[in-house]
Amino acid sequence: MTMAIGKLLLLALDIFFWIIIIQVALSWLIVFNVINVSNPQARNFIDLLQKVTDPIFRPLRKYIPPIGGIDITPIVVIFGIYLLQSLVISFFMTPTVLLN
Repeated sequence: MTMAIGKLLLLALDIFFWIIIIQVALSWLIVFNVINVSNPQARNFIDLLQKVTDPIFRPLRKYIPPIGGIDITPIVVIFGIYLLQSLVISFFMTPTVLLN
């Protein structure tokens, strides 16, 4: 049972990792005018990604200022995801040793 919970948590963290990567790539494509934000479909997709990531990014942006105009909040969140993944693996995926 705990193995299934661990796998589910790892899957959720992995999905969130890829959402962050997609959002970062899209932000660069918007900056270089590859993606037109006046397109309603593109705007809806960008808004969807922001609604998913802003609850995590917004509080961190209060404490992590942009460096040279580059927002490093996604990097911090990705490090946090890797930390959480290692904790999930250590708590849920390793066999428990019973001492008698």
